[in-house]
Amino acid sequence: MDGAGGSSRDGSVGVQIRQTRILPDFLQSVNLKYVKLGYHYLISNLLALCLLPLAVVISVEASQTDPEDLRQLWIHLQYNLVSIIACSAVLVFGLTVYVMTRPRPIYLVDFSCYLPPDRLKVPVSRFMNHSTLTGDFDESSLEFQRKILERSGLGEDTYLPEAMHHVPPTISMAAAREEAEQVMFGALDKLFTNTNVKAKDIGVLVVNCSLFNPTPSLSAMIVNKYKLRGNIRSYNLGGMGCSAGVIAVDLAKDMLLVHRNTYAVVVSTENITQNWYFGNKKAMLIPNCLFRVGGSAVLLSNKSRDKRRSKYRLSHVVRTHRGADDKAFRCVYQEQDDTRRTGVSLSKELMAIAGETLKTNITTLGPLVLPISEQILFFLTLVVKKLFNGKVKPYIPDFKLAFEHFCIHAGGRAVIDELEKNLQLSPVHVEASRMTLHRFGNTSSSSIWYELAYIEAKGRMRRGNRVWQIAFGSGFKCNSAVWEALRNVKPSKDSPWEDCIDKYPVTLSY
Repeated sequence: MDGAGGSSRDGSVGVQIRQTRILPDFLQSVNLKYVKLGYHYLISNLLALCLLPLAVVISVEASQTDPEDLRQLWIHLQYNLVSIIACSAVLVFGLTVYVMTRPRPIYLVDFSCYLPPDRLKVPVSRFMNHSTLTGDFDESSLEFQRKILERSGLGEDTYLPEAMHHVPPTISMAAAREEAEQVMFGALDKLFTNTNVKAKDIGVLVVNCSLFNPTPSLSAMIVNKYKLRGNIRSYNLGGMGCSAGVIAVDLAKDMLLVHRNTYAVVVSTENITQNWYFGNKKAMLIPNCLFRVGGSAVLLSNKSRDKRRSKYRLSHVVRTHRGADDKAFRCVYQEQDDTRRTGVSLSKELMAIAGETLKTNITTLGPLVLPISEQILFFLTLVVKKLFNGKVKPYIPDFKLAFEHFCIHAGGRAVIDELEKNLQLSPVHVEASRMTLHRFGNTSSSSIWYELAYIEAKGRMRRGNRVWQIAFGSGFKCNSAVWEALRNVKPSKDSPWEDCIDKYPVTLSY
């Protein structure tokens, strides 16, 4: 009895000790959260708080004004008619110059993502079976691919092109063209159907595909397929990696600012057929495990009448290029291995370089999107670090105060994990990225559009919500696009998530 009572007392004391340790920490974190929230609201509404007393004084003075005061004011204005006319003319001239020179808003009318047929699905077991049957990989390489797939975050329903489903793979220029046509035309057909835009109304076409650049170009293939007009301004971006989708949007935006009253179509894709690696260099095997078939088509407009039917307005595009640094330049590098087999090599320093590039990018983006409260904290921390203590950690701005939604390039689990940690995001903020990686794999530059489609399919996009698309690519580049929702956005017809959104989010085990 004494022993049982003693252990009970020991146990209760232990619980009390743990409670006394945990409770203050919890209360401290809660108090800090509310203090920061109060500070944010105070700074954000500081101008209104300062103007409130002025408004009260003006109201009191106005209430004490009698008709005689108003008559005297009118007489004064009559004697200063020339000054009034001159001031009015300057004001009208200034407003006219502002209206004529201000950038015209760029609207995202709609977008679509390619959904491959079920016959192109590649479960992990089939992937490994085909890799074994090709006879190109040794046991070490096969085991390496198996481990990568187990930890990658990819599910059982990702897609590979038709040529890769044969043993041996039927790799040819014709097969690569067929893959490109299926993806691009599949996405464009849905886009044109959903928007009712005629081919002759498209004035700008931008296509990006990093590793497949035939002659005639992919943009020329689209012009030929849809019989686009002869004076269309078409561009084909190659070799620019997974961040090229944002670059293509930026180029289309620049063109729409110059050429008024027209549409721009941006097509983002990647081609796997001719870029599969059949060697045993492990740094070049990783893309085989992560990259899958996918593509997107986006319709942009500078027509003011399209605002009512558009989903989003483009707010900012920020691009960062670290190609001047040799390590950054070579961290994602297409080359031949010792057996002269071509593939894309990923450096071990890739994540560190991506982190540094992201830091540079958000340093430029932050002042454009962060509330003044966060900018003040960041500036004060920087001053303290410079003047007093070099060991003070730099303040990481809370980007959750600037954005409601995050579309982080689904390049791999490590990329998403790193950004979730560094930006202090919650699991729901990276849900779209993780689920896109699970359902579709790394679809390169189009992945951020599958993620945006996921957010829409979940019914989470509300009027005024801001979206941050973040993409990384070879070179090395980090590019950001910021969109603002113009209405409560519903998913477009034939969304890639239409048949499976109820199954997500799924629990991931690595």
